Amino acid sequence: MKIHLSTLLKTFSTFGLLAVLLNTSACKSSKVEGSETTEPPKPKPSKRMSDYGVSVQPFGTSPDGKEVQLFTLVNKQGFIAKVTTYGAMLTEMHVPDRAGQLGDVVLGFDNLDQYLAGHPYFGVTTGRYANRIAKGEFALDGKRYKLATNNDPNHLHGGDVGLDKQVWNAVSAMRPEGPSVRFSYTSPDGEEGYPGNLWIVVTYILTNDGELTIEYEASTDQATVVNLTNHSYWNLKDGGASSIHDHILQIHADHFTPVDATSIPTGEIAPVAGSPMDFTSPTTLGARIDQVGTDPTGYDHNYVLRPGKTRALRSIAILHEPETGRTMEVLTTEPGVQLYSGNYLDSTLTGKNGAVYARQNAVCLETQHFPDSPNQPKFPSTVLRPGETYRHVTIHKFSAK
Repeated sequence: MKIHLSTLLKTFSTFGLLAVLLNTSACKSSKVEGSETTEPPKPKPSKRMSDYGVSVQPFGTSPDGKEVQLFTLVNKQGFIAKVTTYGAMLTEMHVPDRAGQLGDVVLGFDNLDQYLAGHPYFGVTTGRYANRIAKGEFALDGKRYKLATNNDPNHLHGGDVGLDKQVWNAVSAMRPEGPSVRFSYTSPDGEEGYPGNLWIVVTYILTNDGELTIEYEASTDQATVVNLTNHSYWNLKDGGASSIHDHILQIHADHFTPVDATSIPTGEIAPVAGSPMDFTSPTTLGARIDQVGTDPTGYDHNYVLRPGKTRALRSIAILHEPETGRTMEVLTTEPGVQLYSGNYLDSTLTGKNGAVYARQNAVCLETQHFPDSPNQPKFPSTVLRPGETYRHVTIHKFSAK
């Protein structure tokens, strides 16, 4: 039998190529013995890239018959934030730990009915005036205004029916930095005792860099006072199922505002040095929490941020949970931040995934103007006048290490 040289070469080339391909495939699928870390697996988000963007679904009906919506924001990394038109509220915030496992890090409930049954401001937009106003009274331009005393004997977080109990209008959008929802609400003149019609816009943006940005704007047709914030309860370990005593906190503040027995500032600006209030260096929340002279014991104090009166966006706090590695850096334009260690959580509320919210199972970092500023002339002003625009930005920047 004659075999032409050309046919032999062709056959050899075909089998040779096949052998190379088989060998290459075997190398790719085999594991080099003794080598465990050639290329560690990359964390995989629980959401597919096809879920990137904003979706909306019904979330129930408010007591006055308005339909409530729930928006889900997913960024390109798979982070998830859920916000609702009831109270312009953050209900869920899922971020990865050091192994890439997503976990919800805010307290809250699975459905609207549980929120309507009453809760301590989980995740809501608070106002018109966040925090306390002494005895529910303030004077502005020679006129005295009387507000609800819903935190006897003081006014707290906007009153009996504050912004947290309103159904807001909402529009979602894809921005260059990530998915967003823009909430708007008009607070009529005299609502909860405040003067002037107040037009408010709060925008949540879940950026592709792992940041939850909250932008606030407000304008008025009469002189009034405004102090808006988000009141999320954070637990970077398990969303509120366990204590936050092992969380490590640093606050870039050398001073705080001491309070009286009703949590109203005395007017003093006191140094934190040498006291349980000092978080200028990273410190566990539980290290000195029992030394704080409040009833119940724990943190519920306003910190005067560095520099005290600037409106520039800057880093003001870092919260770290060592077991999961999750870290949250807070940046803001505001002059103060309220550190609250969940002292009034009393195990009577059961939240998402069956978590029982016990005392000090969460921490709040409420960026704000100082409490009772309308009655404290030495504090930065919270007065807003016609023609002016109230603006405030807070960023929660998540990472894991």
